Amino acid sequence: MKKASLITAVLALVLAFGCKNQSATSASTPASNSPATSVSQNSLSPEQLGELGAKIKKNPNDAQKILSEQGLTEQSFEQQIRQVAQDPDASKRYAAAYKKASA
Repeated sequence: MKKASLITAVLALVLAFGCKNQSATSASTPASNSPATSVSQNSLSPEQLGELGAKIKKNPNDAQKILSEQGLTEQSFEQQIRQVAQDPDASKRYAAAYKKASA
């Protein structure tokens, strides 16, 4: 049951960031967008993303500041979360780090 709750939290984060920027990114591809590619170079591990997600959940009003401290934008964070979500092992690592940081 806890596992399902964590996965739901991860998906909620992805959707929250995704829906907010859907109109701006719906027709573009990340590979063709040079600024997004340069920001994405700051790749974080699933564990780092989990900790970051927990920080954002605890302090949603500071989301932009938290992301920028890591050299990320909402779009680059969303992209990295989506990549993690596609890999079951990475998703488990993310969820464990998120749970640990949320405690």
